[in-house]
Amino acid sequence: MTLVRARSVKRIAEFVQARVLGDEGVQLTGISSVESALPGDLVFVDDEKNLRLALESQASAVIADDFAAGKTNPKPLLLATQPRLAFARAAQLLCPAPERKREIHRSAIVHPSAQLAEDVTIEDHVVIGEDAHIGESTRIGAGSVIGARVSLGRNCDLYPNVTVYPGVRLGNRVIVHAGAVLGSDGFGYVRDQVTGRYEKFPQIGRLEIEDDVEIGANTTIDRGALDVTRIGRGAKIDNLVHIGHNCKIGEDVVIAAQTGLSGSITIEKNVVLGGQVGIGEHARIEEGVMLGGQGGVLPNKVLRGKGIAFWGTPAKPVREYLKGLAVLARLARKE
Repeated sequence: MTLVRARSVKRIAEFVQARVLGDEGVQLTGISSVESALPGDLVFVDDEKNLRLALESQASAVIADDFAAGKTNPKPLLLATQPRLAFARAAQLLCPAPERKREIHRSAIVHPSAQLAEDVTIEDHVVIGEDAHIGESTRIGAGSVIGARVSLGRNCDLYPNVTVYPGVRLGNRVIVHAGAVLGSDGFGYVRDQVTGRYEKFPQIGRLEIEDDVEIGANTTIDRGALDVTRIGRGAKIDNLVHIGHNCKIGEDVVIAAQTGLSGSITIEKNVVLGGQVGIGEHARIEEGVMLGGQGGVLPNKVLRGKGIAFWGTPAKPVREYLKGLAVLARLARKE
């Protein structure tokens, strides 16, 4: 990605708090992967084995860790203890989000009782219900529906065709990608033991999403049945994730694509869930646990152990899981 306006290596280094080796005056105009780099691009490497490729690429500067400090090279190095993070921050300066028109499109339908702060962007064919509150500098993408009494904080960014059900609350700087549905009814039914038929259990609770959350495309998050579903500050939720009613998702949780959470699950802070994970109702995943892709947790179970990786169904610590696979392999060879 290339910009018209260049930034010096010195300016980038100050912004990301990196140390420069080489010419601080080199001008940078964009970011790139090492393989696709062109003159003017900034690239990064976070392990020494890829440093040579970066230095031999057409990139004009490289972000690396201290393993690059003793290398002789023709291009400036920006030394940072977390190169990938420094690169992500540099991208904010080199590739800022494009300016948006601060306007309400003439095709949008906004209820007279809705409160819209200054500098909001409401794109075409958006519907905003009664008593909704839209915070300043928030954008709502084309075709989105914002229900009655919804509250969106400041600097939120909703992409096209997002549906936010009545009463949902979003904090500040929340990003919601296209097609997401927030606050729909949970999957709750009561079976009549006489007739065998199912009747809907009330789904009248709330959905509250705290600051700095990002929600992927076509993800669905249910409101609480009688209480609240809560997504904690800084949580990052990938595409095609489903979160059931009454779930509590802690701060800085990461959930990868196609994961499904049943109702009333607690995910404590700093948990990482891999792709296609499935978790049964009333389970608890305690702080710092990592659950690998396609891992499964049975209802009412607890996974605990900060920094411990779990894998398989039912999920076990990865070493225990691999030992089990080895035993099965030996038994198979004996047959």
